[in-house]
Amino acid sequence: MSAVPRRKLTAAEYLVIERAAEFKSEFYDGEMFAMAGASREHVSVNDALVGELYARLRGGPCRVYSRDLRVRVDATGLYTYPDVVVLCGPGEYDPADRDTLTNPTALIEVLSPTTERYDRGAKFRMYQRLPSLKEYVLVAQDAPAVERYVRQPDGQWTFVAFVGLDAELELTSVPVRVPLVDVYRGVEFPSPLRTDPPPAV
Repeated sequence: MSAVPRRKLTAAEYLVIERAAEFKSEFYDGEMFAMAGASREHVSVNDALVGELYARLRGGPCRVYSRDLRVRVDATGLYTYPDVVVLCGPGEYDPADRDTLTNPTALIEVLSPTTERYDRGAKFRMYQRLPSLKEYVLVAQDAPAVERYVRQPDGQWTFVAFVGLDAELELTSVPVRVPLVDVYRGVEFPSPLRTDPPPAV
């Protein structure tokens, strides 16, 4: 006997469920995906990024939002909660939900072991379908390392890495530079692997 396939949800049904839910879920292709809790390091890095960007963008045309702001990719139907959202200029919102942004300028994801492959792969490919998106940034939580992808006029994406506590994350979509020492302040990194030779026998 074959299993009965589960009925896919519509976006409208997802939004009704999401508004009443006690936890956040992403939505794609008729399915909801509950978001897992984040590690202490993830939260620390995420909060530091929001705070540093907020202080630098305050009073200008760009605003920064935490991971509670929902974003929709119209071309794919993805509803998601990026860790950090930067919006420059007026916001555009999902006609079905005024709290769902559709035109972010820059998106930042703090990498986790369970989501890194998705953030680098399928999610990034869907984010690229956002016409407004100029910049995508991936931030490690277990080492001072940041990757920046910038959309070029021909549609290609260029890559730059910022590594080490003496480096600065420089955004191109907004005139902002953030020292990594401020992003990772208070974060305890895993002990590096020993590279010295084994003792002589």
